[in-house]
Amino acid sequence: MNSEQLFNQIKQKRSFLCIGLDTDIQKIPRSLLDTSDPVFAFNKEIIDHTHDLAVAYKPNLAFYESLGAQGLISLDKTVKYIRGKCPDMFIIADAKRGDIGNTSNLYARTFFDHFDFDAVTVAPYMGEDSVKPFMTYLDKWVILLALTSNKGAFDFQFLEDNDSGDKLYETVLKKSQAWGTTDNMMYVVGATKAERLAGIRDIVPDHFLLVPGVGAQGGSLQEVAKYGMNSQCGLLVNSSRGIIYASDGADFAEKAREQAEGVQLEMEELLLGANLL
Repeated sequence: MNSEQLFNQIKQKRSFLCIGLDTDIQKIPRSLLDTSDPVFAFNKEIIDHTHDLAVAYKPNLAFYESLGAQGLISLDKTVKYIRGKCPDMFIIADAKRGDIGNTSNLYARTFFDHFDFDAVTVAPYMGEDSVKPFMTYLDKWVILLALTSNKGAFDFQFLEDNDSGDKLYETVLKKSQAWGTTDNMMYVVGATKAERLAGIRDIVPDHFLLVPGVGAQGGSLQEVAKYGMNSQCGLLVNSSRGIIYASDGADFAEKAREQAEGVQLEMEELLLGANLL
């Protein structure tokens, strides 16, 4: 899927919502614990009730890896189910990988060959040769961590270069543009740093941005759209806990849909306001 195809999905669904499948077995309804695969059973219901409202799903690998082999089986079943139910869905592996080239090559093989994800989040700290192996796959994406939503972002990401005056996240944005294109690379920019989006758009005007932090983390969707939207929308805004854990009862999937629908309607208004529909 290239950027134009992704934008077409945004226009068709009138949404730029990404739903994070951060499925914690300790938080899902207890009634599911009696099923053969509780994590997949939970994900399946969430997908069934929200797939028409979202353009992307983003499983966070930690929630699956923490369960060992069974967690990876649940992840594999989840990705295959999405592929079968909604083939045009954009699926992101929130894995935050980043290692030397031969190891990155194996990570890329894992997520793109075995699991059939469309994209994987990658930490850029080790530089170009740790990122390039992910870019050898046609129609697959690297999502580089640029400016994250956690408070620890200030430990390193805002350090300034004495010569250029650029902050570290700005250096990442500028340097990495030589590694990929607007059709295979996007950036993570946290919604809690929305005031930085205008400056980020000055550096990467045409790339898609994956924006976590809206909802439970307190980020503002209106602020993100105001400063981050471009002529192709250019945004995938993620909500995880605020949607999938809207209820811990038997109505969890219906409540998740209600939350997702509210976000989608707000996104539709923002897209209309930007003359993108």
